[in-house]
Amino acid sequence: MIIDIHAHVCAAPELYAWKDQIFSAAGALGPRYRNWDVDWIRDHPVTMGNIKTMDKVGTDIQFISPRPFSQAHSQQPGKLAHYWNVGVNSYIAKVVEAHPTRFRGVCGLPQPVGEPIENSLEELERCITELGFVGTLLDTDPGEGDNSTPTLDNEYWFPLYEKLVELDAPALIHSAGCQHGRETYSEHFITEESLAILSLCKSRVFEHFPNLKIIVAHGGGSVPYQVGRWRAERGLPNWSSPQGNTETFDEALSHLYFDTVLHERNSLELLLNLVGSDKILFGTEKPGAGSAPNPVTGRDFDDIKPTIEDIPGITAEDCQKIFEDNARKLYSRFKT
Repeated sequence: MIIDIHAHVCAAPELYAWKDQIFSAAGALGPRYRNWDVDWIRDHPVTMGNIKTMDKVGTDIQFISPRPFSQAHSQQPGKLAHYWNVGVNSYIAKVVEAHPTRFRGVCGLPQPVGEPIENSLEELERCITELGFVGTLLDTDPGEGDNSTPTLDNEYWFPLYEKLVELDAPALIHSAGCQHGRETYSEHFITEESLAILSLCKSRVFEHFPNLKIIVAHGGGSVPYQVGRWRAERGLPNWSSPQGNTETFDEALSHLYFDTVLHERNSLELLLNLVGSDKILFGTEKPGAGSAPNPVTGRDFDDIKPTIEDIPGITAEDCQKIFEDNARKLYSRFKT
């Protein structure tokens, strides 16, 4: 089985029309949640188009989450992010109900900028325990570039970590938009993923939460490419982590998992050689930003399975772990 752990919901335009309605009144009229019809979603051209895309590239099942750049975490008032993320999670649940052999849900947390992370936990619990979702996204920067949110080593995040461990729910690190600064949202992904890894690797988070399951999207941002710098910094005689972590950088890195949304064989080979096939989960984000034709291969950039299989020296055992086994191990709530 080919399990794509990093995909986003292909939603009907009506979902975004509903979003416009609640946002246009700045949430003053309440969420007015829609009760989406399962049969309508099942046969909707957008849903069927996504399944046709999966069939074309040989994906058996996708774990689908909200489109991160649309999560509206920096919108004011903050209740808009709550309304929208609860609504889109409910829509995803209906997609899974309509096609239970092709999809599983990954929730988007309502993380309005400036709010305590505790305010997101009720929706996390609803999605995991009531809707049957298998995991969650984690936006490391709900301020979308405003530098207001602590990095992942900070105790601000500990209530979320505690709840993730309690629910045995993996979190996929995936930032949202970027409304401030000089980056596009795609560039911001790489920045936030790199900061996430470095802040966790310098910390004692995994001593406090040894069963915490964190996956870093897009192959770990810049860290695999720059790993020599972080190994060297960790080895400096006068370097010490403010949290007292004495692990080597590679030991600290081994607590994390990574997806394959990289679109390039050499990058995937580097990641495989750095962290090993035990720490990599198949993800494509297809359809998404990578759904453009690669003139070299003749396939879309996000048709990643053949790219992985083309890595020199990769074994059938490696592929089995990446395409299926690691997802089954990490996402304990995924059942078939």
